[in-house]
Amino acid sequence: MKVDWKVWLSGVTAAGLVVAGLTTGSVVAAKKKEVLNVAHRGASAYAPEHTLPSYKLGDKMKGDYIEIDLQMTQDGHLICMHDETLDRTTNGSGQVKDHTLSEIKKLDAGSWFNEKYPQYAKPEYAGQQVPTLDEVLEHFGPNKKYYIETKAPHVYPGMEEKLLDTLERHRLLRKNSLRKGHVLIQSFSQESLLKVHRLNPDIPLVQLLSYPSPATITDEELAAVKSYAIGVGPNFQMIDREFVQKVRKHGLDIHPYTVNSKEDMKKLIDWGVTGMFTNHPDRLREVLKGR
Repeated sequence: MKVDWKVWLSGVTAAGLVVAGLTTGSVVAAKKKEVLNVAHRGASAYAPEHTLPSYKLGDKMKGDYIEIDLQMTQDGHLICMHDETLDRTTNGSGQVKDHTLSEIKKLDAGSWFNEKYPQYAKPEYAGQQVPTLDEVLEHFGPNKKYYIETKAPHVYPGMEEKLLDTLERHRLLRKNSLRKGHVLIQSFSQESLLKVHRLNPDIPLVQLLSYPSPATITDEELAAVKSYAIGVGPNFQMIDREFVQKVRKHGLDIHPYTVNSKEDMKKLIDWGVTGMFTNHPDRLREVLKGR
């Protein structure tokens, strides 16, 4: 998804935000020295993504955050799934938005992983259900940390309100929890993040970025991001040391995705990133322990 910066900046202006401003959540992570280890879709190299086994394994491997992508069912339930369609990670087919939760709960969300990655296959992965956001938060509780993405929010009107209602029910929007960074919300959609910011300006946000070629970003663009978010999340393959340092000089965090080799992890840490997404949280933990 290519970011149209002109449209993006005009959206910030239209929202009435002060470009030089900071959200109260901007103290999260940026003031810390450690690099955040974000378990991408759980420990998704070793277990079927966005299932409870994957999230549990990411937590066991000491990931700092459980990363959750959200889609919404026909009957308005938030579920944990990366794609807008069911085809890749279940034995179902079609759009998530065209299926009820009851229909999706009947699907097998794990056998595909055993077939694709036999070296990591386990009998218990077969028949895994697609979890709801409620189920994940209920299982891990309010003391864990969650990095949540609103996927395709234009497809799901009201997604942001449902997300905040769910977080509130699970006691994750308490000021103390937000200050400790128990929840980060990210999106490629600037509109979705601005909506969350209007609903609750205390929630720390991260603007995901996608580039078709090596990334560049201007001071004006970074100032616009800083008016509502604490950081950016670019594709690690599109950035360089200069990009990272420019983001940091603006007082923003930078959490590149998706970094799976130790060599790339080490390089990004040397460049000054403040966190990264990985399918191998165990590898990143080893790299960080070695430093």
